[in-house]
Amino acid sequence: MTSSSVRTGAVDEAVDEVAVARSYEIRTYGCQMNVHDSERLSGLLEDAGYVRAPEGSDGDADVVVFNTCAVRENADNRLYGNLGRLAPRKTQRPGMQIAVGGCLAQKDRDTIVKKAPWVDVVFGTHNIGKLPVLLERARVQEEAQVEIAESLEAFPSTLPTRRESAYAAWVSISVGCNNTCTFCIVPALRGKEKDRRTGDILAEVEALVGEGVSEITLLGQNVNAYGSDIGDREAFSKLLRACGRIEGLERVRFTSPHPRDFTDDVIAAMAETPNVMPQLHMPLQSGSDTVLKAMRRSYRQERYLGIIEKVRAAIPHAAITTDIIVGFPGETEEDFEQTLHVVREARFAQAFTFQYSKRPGTPAATMEGQIPKEVVQARYERLVALQEEISWDENKKQVGRTLELMVAEGEGRKDGATHRLSGRAADNRLVHFTKPDTEVRPGDVVTVEITYAAPHHLLAEGAVLDVRRTRAGDAWEKRNAAEAAKPTGVLLGLPKVGVPQPLPAAAGSGCGCD
Repeated sequence: MTSSSVRTGAVDEAVDEVAVARSYEIRTYGCQMNVHDSERLSGLLEDAGYVRAPEGSDGDADVVVFNTCAVRENADNRLYGNLGRLAPRKTQRPGMQIAVGGCLAQKDRDTIVKKAPWVDVVFGTHNIGKLPVLLERARVQEEAQVEIAESLEAFPSTLPTRRESAYAAWVSISVGCNNTCTFCIVPALRGKEKDRRTGDILAEVEALVGEGVSEITLLGQNVNAYGSDIGDREAFSKLLRACGRIEGLERVRFTSPHPRDFTDDVIAAMAETPNVMPQLHMPLQSGSDTVLKAMRRSYRQERYLGIIEKVRAAIPHAAITTDIIVGFPGETEEDFEQTLHVVREARFAQAFTFQYSKRPGTPAATMEGQIPKEVVQARYERLVALQEEISWDENKKQVGRTLELMVAEGEGRKDGATHRLSGRAADNRLVHFTKPDTEVRPGDVVTVEITYAAPHHLLAEGAVLDVRRTRAGDAWEKRNAAEAAKPTGVLLGLPKVGVPQPLPAAAGSGCGCD
C-alpha cells in the first residue's frame, strides 16, 4: 500500500470530526540565508495546515525542525546536544516529530539518524520544499525519512513564505557560491551560484511593497557577483538602481558582497540611489596578503582598503562592517598584526570576529601550521578589544546628529524596563529612544537626536522630534490583529498535512549559500 492510499483511508475515517491542527517550532542556526530559509519552512508548514507554536514553547510543539549550519566546529555538538534533550520528551509525546535540515543535514546525511534514531526526517539544502511530504511519509510509514537532493529542485523563492516581519523582508537574488575559499564548506553543501531573473526579483519586491513592506535586504552568498550567469558585470548595480525606482520602497540593503567582485559601478549606484542605505558589510577575513592567498580570497590588503576609501569618498557617513577570522593555519604574529592594521585603517562600525574552526572536507583542515588554541584565543581577545574601542569611537561621532529611525520590533531587550523603544538608523545602527506620547508602531519612522553612544548602540534620551506613520506600520498593525484573531490550534475539518501543490521546476542545477 502506498503512502497516498493510507492517507486516503485516514481521511475517510475522520470525516465530520474536529481536527486539532498540529503545532510546529523551527530552531534556526547560522547566517541570514538560514533565517530566510526558515521563513520558507514556516510558510510550507502553515500552507500544509500546521500552526505555529507559541513563543517559548521550547520543544513542546508537535513538530520541531532544526535548520542547521555547518560553518563552525561546534555545530555538530550543538545539534546532537539539542536532539538528545528532546529524546525523552518525544517518548512522552506519541506523534511528536523531529526534523533536521540545512547545511549540517546536507553534510551528515545518514549519520544524523544513526546518532539520533528518534529523528523522523532529514532533508538537505536543495529540497526544503519536501518537508511537509517527508513528515507525512514518516508518520504513515513509521520510519525515518532521509532525502538529500544533490541539486536544486525548485528556486527557494517559489516556495510559500511566512515572513517574520511585516515591515522588512529578505529577498534572495541568488543561491550558491562559485568561490573556493579554503576554510569554507558552504559551497560544497549549497552548490554553484544560480541567479534569479531580475524581473522575478523586482516583481517580488513590488509585491512586498504592495503588502506594506518598506525595507528590503537583497540576499545572496556573493550578491555583487549577481549577473555572472549572463556575463553582465554591472547587473547588481543595475538591480540597485531599479529598486530605487520602486515607489513606496524606503530602504534597500544587501548582504554579503565579496571584495573580488566589488566594482566602482556598485559604489556609484549606492551613492546615487536615495533609498539604498549608507551601509556596507564587506568581509575582510584577514589583513595579511599571505593568509588571504592561503584562504584563496583573490584580493589583497591594498585592494580591500582601496574599496573602503572609495566608499567613504562617495558616501561619507557610510557604516562599514566586516567579518574576520583569527588563527587561520599558518598565521604568524606578523600576519595577525596586518589584520590589526587593516582594522585601524578601515575603522569598522562593527566586526564579526571568529576563531578559525577546522571543518572536515575543507582544504584548510589538512593544512600544516594549525595554530594552538591558546594562541588563537589571545589574538582573538586583542582583536575584539581593538574593535570595541573603534566601534565606541565611531559611535561617539553620532552624538548630536539628528537621525531618522525605522521603529523595530523586539530589538531592545530592556525597552520595557527603560520605557524606551528601539529603531534602526539609515546606516543600520541600533538606537534606543524615549517612548513618545504619540502611538508608534514597528515600521513607523521617528526623528530623534542622539545624546549618548555605547560600543554597540546609541541613545536618544530627549523627546522624539517627529513621528511619521507609515504603510509599514499599518501592515504591522494589520498582521497583529489577524494573529490575535486566529483560532487557538483547532480547525474545522482536517488539516492539509500532506503533499503541497506542485512546485515549479528549477532552472538549472545550481543551489547555494555563501
